[in-house]
Amino acid sequence: MNGGEEQPDRMRPVSETRIEVRTSELDSFGHVNHAIYLTYFEHARFEALKRAGFSWSTLEARGWAIFVVRIEVDYLAEARREDRLLIRTWAESFRRTSMVLVQEMTRDDASGTVVSRARVTAVWIGPERKPMRVPTDVREGLTRLE
Repeated sequence: MNGGEEQPDRMRPVSETRIEVRTSELDSFGHVNHAIYLTYFEHARFEALKRAGFSWSTLEARGWAIFVVRIEVDYLAEARREDRLLIRTWAESFRRTSMVLVQEMTRDDASGTVVSRARVTAVWIGPERKPMRVPTDVREGLTRLE
């Protein structure tokens, strides 16, 4: 990722998740702790999967897991108590057993200030707890999000 230079491809399907910052997520400087951003991004990724037809219960029933193997995060602006945030998540690419999701967090207000961006590589894990091919229905589900 290139700091503030990368822009989301508005032509790609996206999932949108809204979050409101809670006091317990602030650090001693009064803004959201950097580690909390990872939690926000993770929540938004699972919301995207759910919208694509793969809720937690579906994943469990099929014996699937998703392991994050790499995550790059650019912190571009602070988020503070009671800020409302919008996280857009979209599939950038798929390989045989992995996928790359890109996420952008903005203030959910008129400013639309970009707060953070993430690029996440995740591997699909099958019932035998080994990497498996990313299922076709997952690929299709994540690329038809609106």
